[in-house]
Order: sequence, then C-alpha cells, then structure tokens
Amino acid sequence: MADQGGRQRLLLPTLALLTTITAVVSSLGAPLVPSIAEAYDVRLTTAQWSLTATLLTGAVATPIVGRFASGRLRRPTILVGLAVVTTGTAIAIVPTSYGVLVAGRAMQGVGMALLPLAIAVARDALVGEPMNRAIALLSVTTVAGAGLGYPLTSLVAELGGLSAAYALGTVLTGATLLMAWRHLPGSAEAAPMRVDWAGAGLLSVGMLAVLLAVSEGEVWGWASARTLGLGLGGAALLVVWCAWTLRSRSPLVDLRMAVRPGIAAPNLVALVAGLGMYCLLTLSVVLVRADEPGFGLAMPIWVAGLILVPYSLMSVLGNQLARVVRVRIGSGALLPTGCLMFLVSTVVLALWHEHLWQLLLAMALGGVGSGFTFSSLAVLMVPHLPQAETGSAMAFNQVLRYLGFTIGSATSVALMAAYGGGSHGFRATLLTVSSLFVVAAVGAVLLDRAAPAPRVAPH
Repeated sequence: MADQGGRQRLLLPTLALLTTITAVVSSLGAPLVPSIAEAYDVRLTTAQWSLTATLLTGAVATPIVGRFASGRLRRPTILVGLAVVTTGTAIAIVPTSYGVLVAGRAMQGVGMALLPLAIAVARDALVGEPMNRAIALLSVTTVAGAGLGYPLTSLVAELGGLSAAYALGTVLTGATLLMAWRHLPGSAEAAPMRVDWAGAGLLSVGMLAVLLAVSEGEVWGWASARTLGLGLGGAALLVVWCAWTLRSRSPLVDLRMAVRPGIAAPNLVALVAGLGMYCLLTLSVVLVRADEPGFGLAMPIWVAGLILVPYSLMSVLGNQLARVVRVRIGSGALLPTGCLMFLVSTVVLALWHEHLWQLLLAMALGGVGSGFTFSSLAVLMVPHLPQAETGSAMAFNQVLRYLGFTIGSATSVALMAAYGGGSHGFRATLLTVSSLFVVAAVGAVLLDRAAPAPRVAPH
C-alpha cells in the first residue's frame, strides 16, 4: 500500500517531467540552427530541417501513438517512445554527417507524441478541478520546457559544442525513462484500436512534400518544376488523405469530431498559435545571430537561448491568468484573448527590433500569450468529449499544434527571404503572422457561439 501511495503522489510530477523533458529535447533545434549550418557547412534554410524534422515526426507520430496507445498498451508505448527519444539524442552526439543528425533529430520528435498520453493518464487518475489543473499544467509544460531548454542547451553548446548539448539531452531523457518506468500506472482498458497505416503514410509524404517545396523554393525557384511538383503533389496527397480518412472505419484521426462545436475553435487556434509560436521563436534566433547592415544583433549562441527565459517564465503567468479569466469571466474569452496576446507580441517585434530589450519584451508578451492559449486548449475540449474519445481528439489537436510548429519552422526563414531578407523581410513576415492571429481570434468567437454547454466533470 505504501508503494502504491508513493506511486500515486509521484504520478503528476512524473507526467510533468515527461512533457517538460520532451519539450526540452525538441528545443535542441532552433537556437542551434545557425551553429549547425556553420558546423556542417549547409545553408540556413537547410539547417532549419534539424528542427523541422523533429516537428514533422511529432505531427505524424502523434495520431499514430494516440490510436495505438488507446488501450492497455499506453504505458509500454510511453516507455518505448522515451527509449526512441533517448536513442535519437545519443545518435546526434557524434558529428558524422548532417543526414545522420537530421535522422537523430527526427527520432527525437517521437517524444512530442507523448503529451496526449500524459493527459489521458491524468484524466484517468484525477477528477473534477484537480483534473483541470493537471491538464492545464501538462499543456503548459511543453511551452515552459522549450523555454527552459533554449538557454540551457544554448549555454552547453556554447561551452562544449553541439555534441555536449545532445549529450545533455540523452542524460535528461534517460532519467525521465527511468522515472516513468517506476511510477507510470498500467491501464486496464480494452485492446488498442487499429492504426490506419495507409493514412499515416499519405499524411507523412504529403506534409513532407509541401514543407520541402516551401522551405527550398527560394533556392530552387518558386516557379521551378521541382518546387511546383512537390508542392502541388503534396497538397494533392493531403486531399486524398482527407478523403481516405473520412471513409475509413478506423481513421488515423476523426476529422468529423474535429469540427464539432466546442472542438473546432480549440483546433483552429492550436494550428495558428503553433505556427505563430515557432515563427516568433525562429525569427528571434535569426535576429540575435544575424550580423547584416541595418539588421541583426550579432550576439553569441548563449544569448539566443537566453531570450527564451522571459518567454518561459511568462508562459507560467499566462497559465495562471487563463485560470482567473475562466473562473471570473468565462471560458468563451480564453481563446480570443490568447490570440490577441500573441498578436501584440508579433506586432511589437515587427515594428521594434533594433535593441535586445525590445526583443525580450516581445518574447515576454509572446510567453503570456503562449501559456494562456496552450493551457486553455485541453481544458476547453475535455468537457465536450466522451472519455473513450479523449486520447484521439487530443491527439488531433496536438497534430494541428505540431503542424503549426512545423509550418512556422519551415516557412519563417523562407518567407523572410521571399520578402527580401533583412529588416524588411523580418518585419513583413511577422506582420503576415500577425494577420493570422486576427483571423483565429474572430474564428474562435464565431465557432464558440455554436458550442453546446459542456458536460460537468464528475466529482
């Protein structure tokens, strides 16, 4: 009984560590991209794939893991996922070739698929307001973890090189694996659902083709046969995937559920907020490291990591503010407010980016918006979902968030170059993203009006 009580007390810390550390590992990308470009002698847009590969794997792995781990295989799936992440970080330690590095980074993306499983574990173990607080905490740890990971991994890379940063990631994920092995409970649910591997293949290839076309279009030429072929071919595959998914008896994600009232607004905001978040993070690193006439702060890599400290700290504040707004004003104000916070951050950075303090201010504002928004998504969705569908619905929301991350990562640098680069390209890219937040805020308001009253959580 004592062992069972200890496991129960340590369950939430274990889940929070799991989601935080996997976010830290995913942060082994953005602040290191300029250093990777220099170390492996590749272009900046090519080096950006050391981040994009991780995000793309997370976007594809999340629905697969969400379906496969919907039953009694949840615990072993989490443990295997952590083992894959640990192996991927270990592979990246040895500087063999850029292709090997990207492969290791892609393996690390599996860890991003574990957040919905952590939320499902929390929902099974907790009820009422403690469940809501736990879900919000786990949702925001991904933001806080990335924010903590940026300065930590950047400092280690500054002192010991890229290999030292990935060695740190290996140690952290290995320790998380051991803690999960000790404290994660098993599940007595039915057998897992069948995975739609054909759908997974269509989704993976389609997204990869579109992202390759977008990220490499500046080099290949936007009107070249390679760019147009990949872009249009990938878009066609994604259309086929949607049609396949709607007809499948066991779809990878339930697209019909994704557009239900009460679910549609969080899904829309997840996509846009994810895109805006990684565009903001990526361009902030570019600004810190750039040394061009009239643009760039020309600062070392550890400063690129340091800019995420206010982002991380303020994301925790954003989480707390969301709780206050939900209790005092109502849940309908959560998503529009979060989008407007993001909007202020991107506009501030677009207009004023000549000094480090301006960047830190914009990142702090973005952190508030990020914590406010991402901590609200699961809390808003869960009351509208049958318990058996929680994992699948949260997985799709996570897919949209990671898809936004991936698009933001792959397109931010390319879009900046397409706008002419330098300060003008930087400003134009951020203002483009700002317009998306306006659309998302309006969409969240309109979609929320159609939402039914949520189910009351049992006490």
